[in-house]
Amino acid sequence: MASNLDTLVTVFGGSGFVGRNVVRALAKRDYRIRVAVRRPELAGHLQPLGRVGQIHTVQANLRYPESVAAALRDSHVAINLVGILTESGAQTFDAVQGEGAATVAKAAAAAGARLVHVSAIGADAESASSYARAKAAGEAAALAAVPEAVIMRPSVVFGPEDQFTNRFAGLARIAPFLPLIGGGETRMQPVYVGDVATAVADAVEGKARAGATYELGGPEVLSFREILKIILDITDRNRALLPLPFGLAKLQAAILQFAPGPLKLTPDQVELLRHDNVVSEAAKAAGLTLQGLGITPDSLEAVAPQYLWRFRPSGQFQRKSA
Repeated sequence: MASNLDTLVTVFGGSGFVGRNVVRALAKRDYRIRVAVRRPELAGHLQPLGRVGQIHTVQANLRYPESVAAALRDSHVAINLVGILTESGAQTFDAVQGEGAATVAKAAAAAGARLVHVSAIGADAESASSYARAKAAGEAAALAAVPEAVIMRPSVVFGPEDQFTNRFAGLARIAPFLPLIGGGETRMQPVYVGDVATAVADAVEGKARAGATYELGGPEVLSFREILKIILDITDRNRALLPLPFGLAKLQAAILQFAPGPLKLTPDQVELLRHDNVVSEAAKAAGLTLQGLGITPDSLEAVAPQYLWRFRPSGQFQRKSA
């Protein structure tokens, strides 16, 4: 029987938040891993995730098809994790999540490699959000080039170094209140990054249905308000939650999109918050979920205290039990 050591997996975007966890999950299963990133010299933190020689980084930029094709040479599986939350210069949603996804998919098809494409719940070609439209375009491009591709759509992903829970925990340090955009009623299904990584590794292992789209959510559906309350409880911060109508939030975002750190908010992010971000009933019925893959997801309240404790007031940096 063939060993996973005989399988070369090329991971695009492997140095990012989700990528690091995917690389770790693949390394534990003894795959050979090639991580394709724009700046290989900044990806040295990936080496300790595997054995000596198991993880190799190469340069690739999704805007240059030749570099993508080179990164996929001799690969058996391609994983595309590349995505952005905000646009900057040439790094637009369309360029990265639409055209870039098409470039990876076409290169995977040419190399004869299987494809796992990580998108997002809410991907919609008709959405008013540029982010959501680009995600939908990426999915369509992936399936057009590789009809057997497995699409993974996570809800909001949380974990150490995420840009969601850490962002609001950081904001609670410096602000007297936290904004409840749209009143805080938008529903989400926060999913632990380790569970997403396991699902991707399972797809590489052939446990997912070819050509299927999986929706990955945690064990609980929570409103935006409930999530912020959990973050405040874990960090032991007493902050007011101020409702902010979508219209006003979008006006403020026109300015805050240029702000640094946790203050940054873009009009497109406000648009995304108009719609719930949860696993659909159709995906549940079809078994196209974490549970359908045999994965029992971890909850936000169980995991977040393990890393958000550092945001507690000075002198109280002990871990708080969940």
